[in-house]
Amino acid sequence: MLSSTVLTFSEPYEFQTLNRDVQHKVVLTAGGAYRAQATRIELHRLLIRRGWQSLPTIWHAATPKERSAVVFPTSQTPGIWVGIEVQPGDIFFRPQGGEHYVHSREYMRYGSLSLTADDLADFGRALVGRDLNEPPGSRVMRPQPAAMSRFLHLHEAAGHLAETAPEVLAIPAVAKGMEQELVCAMVACLTDTAAAKRCRPSHQRVLRRFEQVLEANQDEPLYIPEICAAIGVPGRTLRHLCQEHLGVSPRRYLWLRRMHQTRLALTLADPHAKTVTEIAANHGFWELGRFAVTYQQLFGEAPSLTLRRPPDDRRSTGADMRLVSQEPA
Repeated sequence: MLSSTVLTFSEPYEFQTLNRDVQHKVVLTAGGAYRAQATRIELHRLLIRRGWQSLPTIWHAATPKERSAVVFPTSQTPGIWVGIEVQPGDIFFRPQGGEHYVHSREYMRYGSLSLTADDLADFGRALVGRDLNEPPGSRVMRPQPAAMSRFLHLHEAAGHLAETAPEVLAIPAVAKGMEQELVCAMVACLTDTAAAKRCRPSHQRVLRRFEQVLEANQDEPLYIPEICAAIGVPGRTLRHLCQEHLGVSPRRYLWLRRMHQTRLALTLADPHAKTVTEIAANHGFWELGRFAVTYQQLFGEAPSLTLRRPPDDRRSTGADMRLVSQEPA
C-alpha cells in the first residue's frame, strides 16, 4: 500500500512508536527542549524513513530478522553506530535484522531504507548477480562519492515529495519509478565501496545480554555488580563496551534509563493516587531533592508538573519501552 506520513514530536516516547520496520528505544543524554520529526514513505517493496532529533540521544534499535536496512546520516554531524564512528558519506548496513546501539553527541539527522531480506536478495541477483545479504553481519561502509551522492539526492527527493506533494507519491507510476531508482542507487552503494568496517559479533552478544537483563528487570533498580554477574563479564569489559557503543558508562546509562522510566510513570500516573516521592522511590531515587533538580535539568520541568499535567495535555503516548530481542544474523 502506497502511503507517506510526516509527523513532529515533543516527547521521545511518541517518536519511538512511529516505525513499523524497526523497534527502538530513545534515551536522551542531555537536557533541553526535545523536538523531533519523522517522515515515513511506503512504496511497493521499500520503506523509506527520514528524521531528526534536537538533542543528543542513545538509541537501542531492533530490526526484525526478515528485513535488511541501510541507515546513514543526512547532515554533517557524525554519530557512533555499533561502536564505529559514522561520518557523512558513510552508511550502516544491517542485513537480515538484529540489534544495535547508536549515540549522537548533538543534533542528528538521519535517513534509512529498508526492505525484506528476500527482496534485497532478489534485487542483488538481478543487478549484480549475487545475494547482498551475504556475507552476514552488520558493517559500516563508505561508498564511492558519486554513488553516495546519487543515493542521497534520490532519498532527499522522496522526502521532499512526502512533505510538499504526498499525492504525487501516491500515483503508482511515480512510486514505482522512485522505488526502482532508489533500488539501483542503493545496490550501487552496497557494491561499489571505498572502505568497510565490520562490527564485532562478540561485542554485540555481550550488549544483547546486557539489554536483556535490563529489560527483564525494568520495574526495579539494577546495580553494576549484579548486572555483571548476570551477563558473565567483568566490570572492566562492560565499561569498555558501553563507552564504545553508548558513549557513556554503564552506571550513567542505567541512571538515564531510570530517569526516563520515572518520567513515563509520572506521565501515566493518577495524581490523586500517586505522589512524586512514591514514584521516584520505586525507581531507586531516594535523594528526593537531588532527584528533583536533575529531573528538571534533563526534562525542563519539575516532576510535580509532569504528574499534575491534565490527561488531555499529556504528550506521552504511554508507549511500551520493551524491545523484542533478535537472534544474530
